[in-house]
Amino acid sequence: MTDPEFLPGVPADLVLQALRRAPGKELASGKFDSPDSSAALAANAFGWFLTRPQALPPLPGVPMGRPDTVEIEASLRFPWRGGEHPWLDAVISSATTLVGVESKRYEPFRPKKRSEFSPAYAAQDWGRGLTRWHEMRRALAEGRQVYRCLDAVQLVKHAYGLATQGAKRGRGAVLVYLHAAPAQWSNGKLVDPAAIARHAAEISDFARAVQGDLVSFVPLRWADLLAQWAAEPALAAHAAALRDRFGPL
Repeated sequence: MTDPEFLPGVPADLVLQALRRAPGKELASGKFDSPDSSAALAANAFGWFLTRPQALPPLPGVPMGRPDTVEIEASLRFPWRGGEHPWLDAVISSATTLVGVESKRYEPFRPKKRSEFSPAYAAQDWGRGLTRWHEMRRALAEGRQVYRCLDAVQLVKHAYGLATQGAKRGRGAVLVYLHAAPAQWSNGKLVDPAAIARHAAEISDFARAVQGDLVSFVPLRWADLLAQWAAEPALAAHAAALRDRFGPL
């Protein structure tokens, strides 16, 4: 199997190592080479910063300071040993803040896979400051809250991972939901505008529900992130390369 071609400046060896140790098997399955791949977008975008983390400006809307480290396909382990632990597309650490990035491109507009919580989530003492995240977990588990486009179960699990590791590392925790609103699929077929609007409404509803807790939730559009990077002279070429490769986001 031929290794994928990465954008200029992206350290291919480090990105490939990260992808190969992650459980999603993006490379082996061939999903990484799909023109619709969200993993390829995130790996190219944040992989560029693996060897130059301080070149990454604070993400829009995130009070974080300049990063000390940037990782891709990173695991934030729960307090228990066995079972599954959350993997995020990127984890950024600064002197004050641990930022987890969950990236979505076309996934919200495809049929959603069933996702649920094991009993361990309700049994675990997650510490103080997560009341709203706990209520969201209970509402999702009991069917009182249903989202058709947003994978809210995954987001709650990520928040628990960030809370665990943020406390362990003595940093505040932020979960960034980095999402796109593409007008069409890579084959030219239009994405349902109603689904795009529904996704946006669900993001807003979810953000209101968990606002004010220990783990902050920050929705961020890919288009807005690339606009920020395009305005930075050192990052303008990288932003342009991402737009050329992945099209409007």
